[in-house]
Amino acid sequence: MKIKDFAHKYQIQPDTIRYYEKEGLLNPIRRENGYREFDEECEKQVQLIIVLKQLGFTIKEIQQLSLIRDDKTISTECRDITLTVLDQKMINIEERIQFYQRALKVVQTIKELASEVKYLENIDAIEQQVLGLFENDVLGEI
Repeated sequence: MKIKDFAHKYQIQPDTIRYYEKEGLLNPIRRENGYREFDEECEKQVQLIIVLKQLGFTIKEIQQLSLIRDDKTISTECRDITLTVLDQKMINIEERIQFYQRALKVVQTIKELASEVKYLENIDAIEQQVLGLFENDVLGEI
């Protein structure tokens, strides 16, 4: 599959695909005419990149994970760095899960307050719910 079709399939800009290739995350086959050919292995690679980016991994962290995947004999230092990155990501994901659980409760409460006939009377309570979420979770990250 050519870059345009590959990018379209995964809803990624062709320049992003080129960037992933430049960073060593994608390894398309190069034809004699210089065109890139994206095969099943490239599809697996980009799917992994997309998921890891959704989980909050940076390109450098994805590169670190790729080193382990590609190298059968990793050094102790490389392994330790990777385990530290994964531990931190697990903490970040757990924090995001907790935030979304609290946010879901706030949205449910807002829905209940908004669905009552006296919406305007509940506007202060609705604002307090949202501000509480902001103060407890968003400000803590700033």
